Amino acid sequence: MEMEAPADQASGKHIVLVHGACVGGWAWFKVATRLRDAGHRVSAPDLAASGVDPRPLREVPTFRDYTKPLLDLLECLPPGEKVVLVGHSLGGVNIALACELFPEKVAAAVFLSAFMPDHRSSPAYVLEKFVEGGTLDWMDTEFKPQDPEGKLPTAMQFGPLVTRAKFLQLCSPEDLTLGRSLMRVGSMFVEDLRVQPPYTEARYGSVRRVFIVLKDDNAIVEGFQRWMVQNYPVEEVKEIDGADHMALFSTPAELAHCLADIAVKYTA
Repeated sequence: MEMEAPADQASGKHIVLVHGACVGGWAWFKVATRLRDAGHRVSAPDLAASGVDPRPLREVPTFRDYTKPLLDLLECLPPGEKVVLVGHSLGGVNIALACELFPEKVAAAVFLSAFMPDHRSSPAYVLEKFVEGGTLDWMDTEFKPQDPEGKLPTAMQFGPLVTRAKFLQLCSPEDLTLGRSLMRVGSMFVEDLRVQPPYTEARYGSVRRVFIVLKDDNAIVEGFQRWMVQNYPVEEVKEIDGADHMALFSTPAELAHCLADIAVKYTA
């Protein structure tokens, strides 16, 4: 779902919101509305096989294929225009790839409790460290191979128990119902990311990065968020109290204010 601001808001900063696994651009609806009302331009693309994108996951064999709608958006920006990229959860790896390919188009990359690769290891490194660390009880999440040969990425589907307890525990019952009804089968694409070379210091590493810590995240817990910052230091760390993993739902006003402040600071 591509969400653009009205033309009369064109003077605002252009903020591109990138969703995490199994959801879509729709997940930003509260934040996008607030940012637009504050005068910013907002894009919230559906990644491949996500949101209302019609492709099934089996037609998206690589992480770059999955990221292509975001890459297409950046490629079509007018010459000289820079955006603030915001990646939530797995979306952190999407914005890292975008920074690698289009560093000149990114004013700042914002990692919202998001997986943040470094420029020393494969992009899968932070995902593998997360899984190995055992900080998330996956509960009723289902992981299934998509093909007998294992050439396609492992499919992942969040169940109702893990969604309520780990992702949306501070959200309203209505938000939980919405999230559950619109979630799709996704993937972490670890198999593909594992064989990719590290993103480079000269390109990805040249983009200014901000990390937003969600203090009450039961999915990517605060300790792991801070480990990622220690592993690959950023320009600035911000915090939001009372935010679960889906701060997009649970603390949208605080999050929108935080993103607007970042956009003004890093595009000045």
